[in-house]
Amino acid sequence: MQAQATQGQTRRGRGGAPSSGGRGGLGRAIGYLRNQGYIPLVAYIALLIATLAQLAVPQLTQNMTDAVTNGFIADNVLKIPAIVQPLALGQIGKTLDQVRADQANAQTLLINAGLFIVAFAIARGVFSFLQTYYAELMSQSAAFDMRNEIFAKVQRLSFTYHDQNQTGQLMVRATDDVEKVRLFIAQGLMQAVSSLVLIVLILIILFATNVQLTLVALPTLPVAMVVFMIFGAVAQPLFIAVQQKISSLNTVLQESLAGIKVVKAFVREPYEEGRFTKAADDVLSTTMRVSRTFTFLFPVVFLVAQVGQAGILYFGGRDIIGNNLTLGEYQKFSLYLTFLFLPLAQLGFIISQMAQASASSARIFEILDAKNDVEDKSGAAELKAIEGRVEFKDVTFRYVGGSEPVLKNVSFEAQPGQTVALLGATGSGKTSIINLLPRFYDVTEGQVLIDGQDVRDVTIDSLRSQIGIVLQETNLFGGSIRDNIAFGRSDATLEEVISAAKAAAAHDFIMTFPEGYETPVGERGSTLSGGQKQRIAIARALLLNPRLLILDDSTSSVDLMTEYHIQKALDNLMHGRTSFVIAQRISTVVNADQILVLDKGEIVARGKHEELMEESAIYAEIYHSQLVGDAEATTTDAPTVTEAK
Repeated sequence: MQAQATQGQTRRGRGGAPSSGGRGGLGRAIGYLRNQGYIPLVAYIALLIATLAQLAVPQLTQNMTDAVTNGFIADNVLKIPAIVQPLALGQIGKTLDQVRADQANAQTLLINAGLFIVAFAIARGVFSFLQTYYAELMSQSAAFDMRNEIFAKVQRLSFTYHDQNQTGQLMVRATDDVEKVRLFIAQGLMQAVSSLVLIVLILIILFATNVQLTLVALPTLPVAMVVFMIFGAVAQPLFIAVQQKISSLNTVLQESLAGIKVVKAFVREPYEEGRFTKAADDVLSTTMRVSRTFTFLFPVVFLVAQVGQAGILYFGGRDIIGNNLTLGEYQKFSLYLTFLFLPLAQLGFIISQMAQASASSARIFEILDAKNDVEDKSGAAELKAIEGRVEFKDVTFRYVGGSEPVLKNVSFEAQPGQTVALLGATGSGKTSIINLLPRFYDVTEGQVLIDGQDVRDVTIDSLRSQIGIVLQETNLFGGSIRDNIAFGRSDATLEEVISAAKAAAAHDFIMTFPEGYETPVGERGSTLSGGQKQRIAIARALLLNPRLLILDDSTSSVDLMTEYHIQKALDNLMHGRTSFVIAQRISTVVNADQILVLDKGEIVARGKHEELMEESAIYAEIYHSQLVGDAEATTTDAPTVTEAK
């Protein structure tokens, strides 16, 4: 796992977004191509050669047409009586020697032109393949870099950002939005360059071939460009709306799958199906609006193109009749004109992809440019090995967007090795306190100090690497049991993993599995019970050998016997460590060196169990209403457990 992470970081370093200055999101996305080395250069050189090979075909077609026409005329002129040949030669403007040369060379010219057409077709095919291959390679590489950078950014963003953004929205930006940008880089951008080269070169060729006919066709070009510009302006907001609807659809899907047990337990399948159908309907209706827009676009463009072709047909036919234009020249001009309108027709697809990519890149860079409210300050120092003295000084904290503080002027001190228990009703501020220690959030006012250092003055990594955390909601990752225990220390030996598992009372149940520590845990630990997952999470935290330990109701998912084993192990492991424990059971509270009772974000009582039972009515009420039942159960079960041991 560590090796993969290192490889990803190395690749990300190569693919970081270049400085963008004032450019838009799509320009920044295209800037990733600078990180692909020679690959884009090969793609665009191949594109240029393939385009030039395509432009040679009309000229060769003219040569073939003129060879056939001249040969046919020469045959007929040489067949007429000699007495009238001078008159015929005067009509076609050639000498007898020229006519005889036309007759003799017609077949050779025809064969040569055909061979050249085949040769250019092969060249175009080869370089088109190279262009397509390297365009795909560079787009996939750019997408790889973008996805890695998005993932790295999301990993580093603070909890405030995650509180305000849905998981489904973030998933769509790292997958579908990146794919939209990738498709534009691989196809739309290449087509845009090809179209630009074709338009410029063809206009030069057309003016060199026949200025009059070029001036006839030219007025249709700005009309077509204006149409595309109008539709591009209309299309981009539509594509932004489509991506937003797709994000909402993915959010519904993600929430429903994540909570599938709850959905089934409460027989809410019809309700969830209705939510999904509504989100899918929104995607469909918005997508159809885009389709209607572009369905109208292409007939308009083709109408403009046909007007230009009609003008060329009329004026070109008149020049052929007046012997001012050969059939081959007209054929060449007509083909070049078709080539001119082909890139204009492609502009419809290019604008479509550009609008989608522009909308998607804007959403991507919303994440990459997101301001992180918890990050290392300039000059932050590495936190040295801590002793474990923790102090809260007049801490007030409110969540972003919240008007009322969830903690108000909280002050306390924990000495190294002490166990601090946090008690209080739901919403009293217990979880907020433990979230401030590793800087999941920053205080609004006041200070959180560890060994006398403000946690905002040290680097986040050096701080969190010395804090072991077991949260109430246990999260395991795909892989083996060993991988999950060693999640914070991938270099840990099997013996160290086993030692941590034994300390967390997990070793015995792990060894009941046929594969032992190599047993796959399934998605989010689906193959394990709640108590088993909790013990693996405890082992994961203990393997770090932290000086500071946070246990958020870490025994809430286990039965009393399992809790007894875990608590005994934790009592030994918490010795010498500063520990903060959120718990509802008496077994944790009575052993704490300091108990903080919170109510509505304030500390309303503090002390040891015996002191609080005498001095705090709130604590005594919590004890009797919530904990006395567990105390009786523990008293009843503990001897049995001891005997079992």
